[in-house]
Amino acid sequence: MKKTPFITLDKAKEIIQQVPTPFHLYDEAGIRRNARALKAAFSWNKGFKEYFAVKATPNPYILKVLHEEGCGCDCATYTELLLAEAVGITGHEVMFSSNVTPEKDMRKAREMGAYINLDDATYVDFLEKLGPVPETVCLRYNPGGSFSLGNTIMDMPRDAKYGMTEDQMAGAINRLMKLGTKHFGIHAFLASNTTTNEYYPALAGQLFRLAVRLRNATGADFRFINLSGGIGVDYRPEQPACDIGVIGAGVRARFEEILTPAGMGDVAIFTELGRFMLAPYGHLVSTVLHQKHIYREYIGLDACAADLMRPAMYGAYHHITVLGKEDAILDHVYDVTGGLCENNDKFAIERSLPAISRGDIVVIHDTGAHGFSMGYNYNGKLRSAEVLLHGDGTFQLIRRAETPMDYFATLDCTEFSFHN
Repeated sequence: MKKTPFITLDKAKEIIQQVPTPFHLYDEAGIRRNARALKAAFSWNKGFKEYFAVKATPNPYILKVLHEEGCGCDCATYTELLLAEAVGITGHEVMFSSNVTPEKDMRKAREMGAYINLDDATYVDFLEKLGPVPETVCLRYNPGGSFSLGNTIMDMPRDAKYGMTEDQMAGAINRLMKLGTKHFGIHAFLASNTTTNEYYPALAGQLFRLAVRLRNATGADFRFINLSGGIGVDYRPEQPACDIGVIGAGVRARFEEILTPAGMGDVAIFTELGRFMLAPYGHLVSTVLHQKHIYREYIGLDACAADLMRPAMYGAYHHITVLGKEDAILDHVYDVTGGLCENNDKFAIERSLPAISRGDIVVIHDTGAHGFSMGYNYNGKLRSAEVLLHGDGTFQLIRRAETPMDYFATLDCTEFSFHN
């Protein structure tokens, strides 16, 4: 299947007149459509709520768009909590899922009235020291072993640092009830970027059965089950896209098979999607600076791994479109690189593309999640701007590009002076 950019060459040129490349561009209309499709897929569950994973795209303008579509925030740190609070997202619209948690972070989550998702049984002591325990507490589960669908191993929970065993959860629940907690939630994240419609229903089946066992063992009142993230996107054109409607129906079937007969039909379903919510609705827009002809053909962009780390870090595939040449023959083979002093600073290796010239504008697809957010300043590279494309075709700068003075701003000294 062909991947089509959500901007044209003319629109890119219009934006570039005000915001030089490179920049991350987000499609507001696409984000809203996707959020509504997710809500519709789980509309059968009256308590359903999506808690957007802030780490994926930590920008308050993005959080505001999603909040207008009914989404809350999944936060893992003090700073992410501040972002959510700035947008007016507080209380039980925030899920605080952290690990190795500093006291400052936990206190802030408590002050905001967020749901606290405990990563470890020892955190019960942590909560108690901070004052009266919350009325509702969530517990994160790790089943150990491997997580598989059929004969395919999706991931290895036993190797993950997150969550607690079932016995530890039961002990934590009993302790929390003695301390005054009345209601509970369950959370687990067992696989990442799955592009099968079967992952969420299979995960749901595991967690629903766990909830029934823990309810029977402890008498706990479970109010919600958080399926977390893991639904992936079709980074490659040949990959099938997940069908959120099919996924929602699959979860419903497990719900009615397991929870309803157990008298737990009022349990709410939560999700914490980041990649699924934003990745397809972001482009990294860049300009071709250089061509190099040695043992391979190289195309050098003004963007680099500091703007999009995933290809360098994971060898991840991101599709590339040369704007204005969408229908041209892919008769050239290039490595597409940035300018970092690292040989893994490559967006594509031996990729078939149309003939590319200096000055061409390139779109790197599916960068709306874990794109800008994973940026860094190696080589003194400065983080790019972020731009929101509205449904009416207008656009808004939602984060300016860094300047050298931003880079130097945290140097705690007066001995040196810098001039931009």
